[in-house]
Amino acid sequence: MITVIKTYPLGMLVSADDGSPFVTHIPIIYNDATGKLVAHIDKYNPQLATLKDGAAVTVVFRGPDTYISPSVYTTKQLPTWNYIFVHITGTVTLINDPEEAKETMVAMTSFLEAPDHKYSLTKENTRLHRAINYIQAFDITITAWDGKFKLSQDKIEKDQENAKQELIKKSGSNETGFINKMYK
Repeated sequence: MITVIKTYPLGMLVSADDGSPFVTHIPIIYNDATGKLVAHIDKYNPQLATLKDGAAVTVVFRGPDTYISPSVYTTKQLPTWNYIFVHITGTVTLINDPEEAKETMVAMTSFLEAPDHKYSLTKENTRLHRAINYIQAFDITITAWDGKFKLSQDKIEKDQENAKQELIKKSGSNETGFINKMYK
């Protein structure tokens, strides 16, 4: 599950206030040293009002997914959908110290720039110094993990491999056409 989080760090942060759900999609990094998730959110995001110290949240990390046609199997099957998701439940701790918040942004940038590290953010960056007043850093202490890995595990070995290859094929270049349409 940690591999999913590290490979697909754009998480869906879910919280609620008085029965009203809030959802924000933000990069959320797993900190190996603490075992916590770390992120930041725009101070003008209405979801911030739900992110008080000790507040319960859920984070959803979405891995690859695709439709699996029965035509890829060697045995008779019905159509299905294969997917990888990780749901994390935890409690929020706000990071109010500006220097500590800067450290989280530097660490996040370093993680996201890996492995090439073509850009390096430093705490002394003047743009970061100005931006820090407009974000709220926080970490999430994980209280529950839930992995959803539907990968045709109930099929024979050859059909599992065929479904895996279909997931690989459809997770790659098939997105190009869609992305081009979204940019028009």
